[in-house]
Amino acid sequence: MSTTPPVRYWDGVYAARRPAADPRPNARLTEAVSGSPPGDALDLGCGEGGDALWLARRGWQVTAVDVSAVAVERLTGLARSHGLGDAIAAERHDLGESFPYGAFDLVCAHYLHTPLDLDRTTVLRTAAYALRPGGRLLVVDHGSTAPWSWNQDPEVRYPSPREVAAGLGLDPAVWTVERAEALRRTATGPDGRTAEVTDHVLLIGRTR
Repeated sequence: MSTTPPVRYWDGVYAARRPAADPRPNARLTEAVSGSPPGDALDLGCGEGGDALWLARRGWQVTAVDVSAVAVERLTGLARSHGLGDAIAAERHDLGESFPYGAFDLVCAHYLHTPLDLDRTTVLRTAAYALRPGGRLLVVDHGSTAPWSWNQDPEVRYPSPREVAAGLGLDPAVWTVERAEALRRTATGPDGRTAEVTDHVLLIGRTR
């Protein structure tokens, strides 16, 4: 693991990218959430903000968080420019140290992977506890290595969605695994290259 402070590392990542005028949402979010009634959503690791903007346009009130101040500032500006400033609250959090306040109908965590030290299991367990009854936690992880990934270790192992769910240790009387799948799609990287990748999709619902 790198010893670089997370905010410095991720500020550098986003500062090196050209800001997107209208970033695209993640495909697995649109598949899982389309048709669901809007409510309060929490976007963990919001990045460029495509998911937050997509949700807000569909009536969701979105709390979007990222460790990068650059990402948070860009999303705040984008939300205002798209007339969604009242629907998106962008906050900076190092999820290893703080977690957004509130109760949510949807928490989404897309590709919450990092080369830095992060207790991801604790973060996702905290996210499950932040759900209201009837709410859902959507976790989408890498299931394969894309050509543009920061991690090109040929020995890397991607835990299955069922393994991730088991690691959370959630009470099955309160939380239910609704989906645990490995799905393939054609993805486009930041440099415009395309490749077939595998997504590990985990959807957990809180029943009470």
